[in-house]
Amino acid sequence: MNAVEIKNLSKNFGPKQAVCGLEMTVPMGAIYGFIGENGSGKSTTEKMICGLLPTNGGSIKLYGKDHTDAAVRAKMGVLIESPGCFPGLSVWDNMMLQAANLRIADAEKEVIRVLKTVRMEGAAGNKYKNCSLGMKQRVGIAMALLGDPELLVLDEPLNGLDADGMRIMREVFLDVIKDGKRSIIVSSHLLGELQKVATHYGIIRHGKMLCEMTADELDASCRTYVALQAGDMNRTGMILGGRYSRVEEDEAGYIRVYDPTTPEEIVSYLYENGICVTEIMTDKIGLEEYYIDLMKGGK
Repeated sequence: MNAVEIKNLSKNFGPKQAVCGLEMTVPMGAIYGFIGENGSGKSTTEKMICGLLPTNGGSIKLYGKDHTDAAVRAKMGVLIESPGCFPGLSVWDNMMLQAANLRIADAEKEVIRVLKTVRMEGAAGNKYKNCSLGMKQRVGIAMALLGDPELLVLDEPLNGLDADGMRIMREVFLDVIKDGKRSIIVSSHLLGELQKVATHYGIIRHGKMLCEMTADELDASCRTYVALQAGDMNRTGMILGGRYSRVEEDEAGYIRVYDPTTPEEIVSYLYENGICVTEIMTDKIGLEEYYIDLMKGGK
C-alpha cells in the first residue's frame, strides 16, 4: 500500500489552471522530495492533499482511502508556509495549545518529546516572536510531529535553517521513517540538502508531473564527467573542444568533459598538445544540475 496515490488531479483559480492532470505516488516509508519552480503547483498540491483546498478533479488517496476520510486525516502532520503561533506566547505555550487542539491525552509528555526531537527543549521558554527564523521553522516541524503522525507534509521546512539546523532536520526525517511505516512529503529549493535524505523524487512543472524516480534511479540518470584544471585554460578548452562533443566550463572554473572517456586519456591527449594538467577528477552531476538540465529540456 502506498502512503499517497494521486490520479489526474486538477485545480483552477478562476481562469488559471494551477494543477493539471497531476499523477503522484508516495510509497510508504519514503522521504519524497517534491521539486519545482515557484508557481509550479507544489504548495497547491500539498494543500489539496491536506484538505486545505478543494480539488476540481481527480482523486487523492491516503493509505488506500479518500483524503477526506476523517480517520486518515488524523494520521497527518502538516507544515504549510509557516506555523500558526501566537507571537507573544512562549514556544511551550504554543505547543501546548496545539496539543490541546489535537486532543492529545498526555500533552506535556508529548510536547517534551517533540521539542527534544527537533532539539528545541532548551528554548521552550522563549517567546515565539523572539525566535530566529530557523527556530520558528523547527517549532513548526515540532507541531507537525505532535501525535506521532504517519504522514508528514512539509512545505519548504529547511528555509532559514543554518548548517547545524539542516543537519538536525536530516536526522529528524531519517528517524521518522526508520520503521518503514511513516512517510514524508517535503518540498524544498535547497536541492543539495534534499538529496542527502530523499528516497524518492517528484519533479513538477506548470502543474504537471514531469517525472518521478527513486534516489537510485536519479543516481543512475546523472551524467558522469571528467573535470580538470590546467595551466592555460582557454587553450585547453579549445583543444578538448576539437576532440570531444560536450565540453563545458563550470562555475568553479573547471573544464568538464561529458563524453565517454577517462582521466588518463585526457591527460595523455593534452600532454601531446603541450598542455600540463594540474588537477583532474571524475564526478557526476547532482540533483540540482539534473533538475536544471530537465528544465532546459535535457536528458
